[in-house]
Amino acid sequence: MNAVFQTDRGRVRVHNEDHGGVFYHGDHFCLAVVADGMGGHNAGDIASRMTVEAMEHAWNTSASTIKSSDDAVEWLKSIILVINKDILNHANEHSECSGMGTTLVAALCTEKFCTIASVGDSRCYLQSENGFTQITEDHSLVNELVKSGEITREEAENHPKKNVLTRALGTDEKLIVDYRTIMFEEEDYLLLCSDGLSNKVTTAHMEQVLQSADSLSLKADILVQMANENGGEDNITVVILEQCAGSESG
Repeated sequence: MNAVFQTDRGRVRVHNEDHGGVFYHGDHFCLAVVADGMGGHNAGDIASRMTVEAMEHAWNTSASTIKSSDDAVEWLKSIILVINKDILNHANEHSECSGMGTTLVAALCTEKFCTIASVGDSRCYLQSENGFTQITEDHSLVNELVKSGEITREEAENHPKKNVLTRALGTDEKLIVDYRTIMFEEEDYLLLCSDGLSNKVTTAHMEQVLQSADSLSLKADILVQMANENGGEDNITVVILEQCAGSESG
């Protein structure tokens, strides 16, 4: 399995409050994470960093216990519950961090399947023989308005409350996270990203980049460049995973 992770401050923000990474267990077993922090006084940076560091630590110490997709879901649920409590406790103990939180999209991938956890509006897309598909759902006010028929998807693109989330990690004790397991087959790609990318680059352009013959690193560079050329008002984070033939992955 091949992977690339890239994050960029963008052209407007003073700080990068996105965090992420790709963490391996052997050649064919990995965890990809993107977290987009929110909160004043750079507290979003703390929430997203706490999330990624906790997931990396848990992965390094317990990845070997995951044998099936059910195990993957339970592993993700257990660590996300702990992270949610840790962020809440940190905010309660540090007044400058009050109200902080983070989105999270995480993909736990093996040679055969990938289990995705998501909360907030960071996204995961799948490029496969069936095309390019968004496989997570935005937990946002605007998406709720689209689902209820109050506004169209076109109107949602420029809605003034586009950045208002209905769910985030670290903001409520009663956390609801979406989990989904998909087949992840040879020559498939997964794209995880923060909204700094998805708000600035169309799905058609994302698909075009993933389908190109460029290296994974260049694909990530091009996507980040596109987001910056289209304004770059937000931090931009990208993870691309490529499922390879057994002996060729790494």
